[in-house]
Amino acid sequence: MSDTAQILTRSFDAAPSARVRDYVALLKPRVMSLVVFTGLIGVIIAPGHLHPFTAALAVLAIALGSGAAGAINMWYERDLDALMARTRLRPLPAGRVAPDDALGLGVLLSLFSVLLMAVSTNFMAAALLAAAILFYVFVYTIWLKRRTPQNIVIGGAAGAFPPMIGWAAVTGDVSAVSIALFLLIFLWTPPHFWALALYRCDDYRRAGVPMLPVVAGARETKRQMLIYTVLLVPVALVPTLLGTVGWLYGAVALGLSLAFIGHAVQVWRAPDDETGHPPARRMFRFSLLYLAVLFAALPVDRILIG
Repeated sequence: MSDTAQILTRSFDAAPSARVRDYVALLKPRVMSLVVFTGLIGVIIAPGHLHPFTAALAVLAIALGSGAAGAINMWYERDLDALMARTRLRPLPAGRVAPDDALGLGVLLSLFSVLLMAVSTNFMAAALLAAAILFYVFVYTIWLKRRTPQNIVIGGAAGAFPPMIGWAAVTGDVSAVSIALFLLIFLWTPPHFWALALYRCDDYRRAGVPMLPVVAGARETKRQMLIYTVLLVPVALVPTLLGTVGWLYGAVALGLSLAFIGHAVQVWRAPDDETGHPPARRMFRFSLLYLAVLFAALPVDRILIG
């Protein structure tokens, strides 16, 4: 029996008793940290006030909802994860957690997170959190991921909900600014993930996942990455243009967005068959910095500029 077949067999059988860190890994803590951060920024910059304890419960609900979606995603994609070097050591393909346990954890956390949000804040925030979980599970994971190279484009909406949810937790509604923050993450997601897909292309090809570099090739992927980074510039400036924050955030947003375009240009100019795609690796790392610094600049501007 091949190594891959053995891994798949273990993942579908009852797993030995898992350690706590295996269950934590199911929640995709790296993804969760970004979700929590952007959701927290939504809470901080929204007009109005939440008691600190209520705000903490809202952010906890966002974190649990993100982890729940991640666990269900890992349950559904355990066969793909077993075929990819980047994911084959995850708890399910490695056989450290039983599939039913992962699914049960995801479903329970989904229900609890939405209920917690509804009880601690308001219906709008709870509805948005439920929509984000359902979108990630049913639209991205089950429908799009294995069927279309636009999986990341459309599916990216799921990861764009947190700042809108945080905003709604405070205000009880959705505004132009919260929609702009949603669009910011929505447009950031494709170049972020396509940069990863460029230097992990063989992994996705082996698993049969129709990521854009696999289906359309490196040149078309690079072209679309460049387009998306250009589209990010006006969207990133919306909070300043609407007067929610001042010139400090605007300067940071403009500088970072131009630097992001610069990385996309470097990727575009690199040979399509370049081993390891170093420019794509650099762009992927910068994309994480881009979003983190951009969102951090929002409350900083509020504090320093008022």
